[in-house]
Amino acid sequence: MDHYDPQQTNDYMQPEEDWDRDLLLDPAWEKQQRKTFTAWCNSHLRKAGTQIENIEEDFRDGLKLMLLLEVISGERLAKPERGKMRVHKISNVNKALDFIASKGVKLVSIGAEEIVDGNVKMTLGMIWTIILRFAIQDISVEETSAKEGLLLWCQRKTAPYKNVNIQNFHISWKDGLGFCALIHRHRPELIDYGKLRKDDPLTNLNTAFDVAEKYLDIPKMLDAEDIVGTARPDEKAIMTYVSSFYHAFSGAQKAETAANRICKVLAVNQENEQLMEDYEKLASDLLEWIRRTIPWLENRAPENTMQAMQQKLEDFRDYRRLHKPPKVQEKCQLEINFNTLQTKLRLSNRPAFMPSEGKMVSDINNAWGGLEQAEKGYEEWLLNEIRRLERLDHLAEKFRQKASIHEAWTDGKEAMLQQKDYETATLSEIKALLKKHEAFESDLAAHQDRVEQIAAIAQELNELDYYDSPSVNARCQKICDQWDNLGALTQKRREALERTEKLLETIDQLYLEYAKRAAPFNNWMEGAMEDLQDTFIVHTIEEIQGLTTAHEQFKATLPDADKERQAILGIHNEVSKIVQTYHVNMAGTNPYTTITPHEINGKWEHVRQLVPRRDQALMEEHARQQQNERLRKQFGAQANVIGPWIQTKMEEIGRISIEMHGTLEDQLNHLRQYEKSIVNYKPKIDQLEGDHQQIQEALIFDNKHTNYTMEHIRVGWEQLLTTIARTINEVENQILTRDAKGISQEQMNEFRASFNHFDRKKTGMMDCEDFRACLISMGYNMGEAEFARIMSIVDPNRLGVVTFQAFIDFMSRETADTDTADQVMASFKILAGDKNYITVDELRRELPPDQAEYCIARMAPYNGRDAVPGALDYMSFSTALYGESDL
Repeated sequence: MDHYDPQQTNDYMQPEEDWDRDLLLDPAWEKQQRKTFTAWCNSHLRKAGTQIENIEEDFRDGLKLMLLLEVISGERLAKPERGKMRVHKISNVNKALDFIASKGVKLVSIGAEEIVDGNVKMTLGMIWTIILRFAIQDISVEETSAKEGLLLWCQRKTAPYKNVNIQNFHISWKDGLGFCALIHRHRPELIDYGKLRKDDPLTNLNTAFDVAEKYLDIPKMLDAEDIVGTARPDEKAIMTYVSSFYHAFSGAQKAETAANRICKVLAVNQENEQLMEDYEKLASDLLEWIRRTIPWLENRAPENTMQAMQQKLEDFRDYRRLHKPPKVQEKCQLEINFNTLQTKLRLSNRPAFMPSEGKMVSDINNAWGGLEQAEKGYEEWLLNEIRRLERLDHLAEKFRQKASIHEAWTDGKEAMLQQKDYETATLSEIKALLKKHEAFESDLAAHQDRVEQIAAIAQELNELDYYDSPSVNARCQKICDQWDNLGALTQKRREALERTEKLLETIDQLYLEYAKRAAPFNNWMEGAMEDLQDTFIVHTIEEIQGLTTAHEQFKATLPDADKERQAILGIHNEVSKIVQTYHVNMAGTNPYTTITPHEINGKWEHVRQLVPRRDQALMEEHARQQQNERLRKQFGAQANVIGPWIQTKMEEIGRISIEMHGTLEDQLNHLRQYEKSIVNYKPKIDQLEGDHQQIQEALIFDNKHTNYTMEHIRVGWEQLLTTIARTINEVENQILTRDAKGISQEQMNEFRASFNHFDRKKTGMMDCEDFRACLISMGYNMGEAEFARIMSIVDPNRLGVVTFQAFIDFMSRETADTDTADQVMASFKILAGDKNYITVDELRRELPPDQAEYCIARMAPYNGRDAVPGALDYMSFSTALYGESDL
């Protein structure tokens, strides 16, 4: 609905007291309004599949009144009340009245209670308000609106007809000729106007009403007898009826006026519209792809396994290799299409193309920037997640090893500590039990570090969000609980042994010495085995060299360890000698320790076997790190060549775009050859991508041999391709402008020289102040308003800069000597020859078939207007081409 002025409604609505006077003075008016308003309401209600019979009864519950407003406004009203009580009806009518008031209509003394009570005066007043607002108020003819606009429209349409003089909306329509003239003016085949007589109003009115109902879908709102039999027909009823004729014919008139355009203008507009549609579709597709891709790149849901994260990394590489490059080309093509379209629109003197909201080139660039930002963040996250999972796997394996070793050591210890063997032991046995317990405590303290290490590793796994943390925590808790219990049992057993110590006197010092030295040596061997079997992760040569040095230092301690082993075995041998010599009943075992010489020798042999395995693992890792270093150097050498090459090419393209060597065609050929040389460089980029993939597969995360990353190279390469394509497009558009405007090569050189001189920042664009200085140097003397007008031409998008293409468009427009009317006359004279008109046959002969038929169809209303039948004179030709306002 068009803009609505409530003041105009007040101008054409009668005051409330007028309704009383009108209805009292002439009851016939009430009858006419009832009939007319009922027919008008039904013409809209039938679209919703219903109608009314009695206007004051059928609107009392408010339901059909709300439905009528929804149909004529095209808007949804509040949900109606379905109850049958008076309060429900009043609520529905109030909703309808509130909606009318929301459209700016002031309802004077019309309340819901009167409508619900069936007040005829108020109901008719309300319906007239609706008709005035939705059927008459928006009628506008030559700066007049509503009643005056409708009256002026009727006068204009009926002016050529005799015996018709429309001056008002009552007695001017009594003879029926006004209605017949409106129909004949728009649909002459429906009425034979020449046979109508002014003195036969009933026939005239019935003819008009029947034809309107049958062929124009205008319901019969009045009877001819009502109008003829009334001295002064009701003005509101007549206005309502006539407004239906206006709405029936106004659409056809606008369509007829809009169709008068020549085929060449149509062809250009159709081509430009197709380009606009192509741009919109390409922009929509590209933005939709970006919209779908960014959430995938922003998805930071971690995986639990290294294999799953490796698959994500592989998917990301496929996106980089396969999916993104075509979209880069589409983005470049989108900018080229946009620039070409703007150039063609300027050449056709058409307004600049403004894409749909959110589909500007800058919007595409912003969205693309967001995509690349998400892409960068996603790659960094992938690599960090892989490092984290690698670290987690290492920690988890370390936790399992230490936990298994500790659990093996604690196996049976609780049962041992809970034994009551000291109760029946001899004095020597109890002494042995006490010393054995002291050795156990020493062993227990030695294992404290391992328990703390297990707890620390479990804590680190929790902090790193290890997926199997619950089982790790459960196992760690079990070890800690068991350790606390061992401590308590140990203290309890010591107290029991100490209570019986006074009863015991003898002890075998030799066994005790053995136990004291065997326990730490055994712990040392267990620690050595654990260290020799410990997994390691390194990323550089220096790290593996550090591990190798530590291993060599460990091997240097083996001779001293072997001496300690032999000393411990010597103690055991001395004990055996004493037992054999003095026949001591020791049950053949050392009462102070469970560590046997056989166990010591076995562990020692295991340590000796693990040393060369560790040597081999360190050598293999050293070789792998050397290979990684070779990959780093190989990538760095290529990147240090390709990176500067891309930068150099970008600078060379910038210089080429502002130089003036040769013609524009020479520059275009030079740029295309330059583009070909750049494209031929692509295999080197692909080779670098291959090296980069090897580096990623080897999990190499840094490279000290180059400052260029693969991301830098990719971004630079994409910018290089986009820049050369954009530069070629700019030259092509300059050629289009030059050829369309008839600019010579010398003028183009002069334009380029002036532009380059005032492009002080050498960016290929002038800012506002540089452009103003350029115009002044060329003799322009303009004020702020004139300069603002020129800027609106050269910078329609208000970016604050002037490109060379916009500059030459403006200069060519200023220097070209073109006149549309003269061109039209020249074209007309060529086709018309010595005649002053063009025939339909000549149009078909001179124009292509499809364009000729289009021209003939568009010019049909003007055929023979001022010339021979079936022909167009100059005025008709111009009017069909440019419209009457340009004549």
